Amino acid sequence: MIDVGKAIAAAVKTGKVVFGAEDGARSARVGKARALILTSNIQPHIRENLEYYGKLSKIPIITFKGSSIDLGRTCGKRFAVSTLTIKEPGDSNILDLVQEQEE
Repeated sequence: MIDVGKAIAAAVKTGKVVFGAEDGARSARVGKARALILTSNIQPHIRENLEYYGKLSKIPIITFKGSSIDLGRTCGKRFAVSTLTIKEPGDSNILDLVQEQEE
């Protein structure tokens, strides 16, 4: 079982990530995202938009169990983060989490 918080923190420190729904949607549209992480309290219309682009580009979507404030803290930021786009996982095993969810 993968610890989601540690995997996200490692991806932020060692990989390439983008914060924010607009940048996440842009990355998904052009196929540059490897995964999208959405919080449980993200606004429904933003979730629908990101899920739509994720399906079109076949990018997996991970739902973070906590709020946007919790995800911001997990990322080591002092602001709320509702959407995190993984472009490169770095030393993180976050993409293994995607495989676990699919099984």
